[in-house]
Amino acid sequence: MPFISVTRLRIRALRFLPGFALHAVRTRNQVRAAPGFIGGALLPDRSWTFWTMTAWTDEASMRAYILAGAHRRAMPRLVHWCDEASIVHWVQDAADLPSWAAADARMRAEGRPSKVHHPSARHAAMTYREPRLTRSGPIRPAASV
Repeated sequence: MPFISVTRLRIRALRFLPGFALHAVRTRNQVRAAPGFIGGALLPDRSWTFWTMTAWTDEASMRAYILAGAHRRAMPRLVHWCDEASIVHWVQDAADLPSWAAADARMRAEGRPSKVHHPSARHAAMTYREPRLTRSGPIRPAASV
């Protein structure tokens, strides 16, 4: 029964995009090698909005990942870079990743907004547009050595 984590981040200004992109590459490399990581996906949406979905063997593995390395270094910057940020977690029976439509529905029903210093008018209520579902790409675990 995988533990699923979904995040949605909207970058508030173009000037923050290069730094965000650099940290996104570093955190993707970290997650691919993280113990307990099963697989994931990235969805670049409209208006500098990015969704991530990751599946883990358990919640403890996900928490160890977010509290270490590149992810830990990126987190303090997001409160400045983003005007919308939200997260949702759940355990599911199916081994496959859920669809992005299902992840969006979960985010709206059970998700919570994350702290940002410059929230948009839609941030607290999470009344964002439906995500554009056509550009998703996989995040695969690194090959075992």
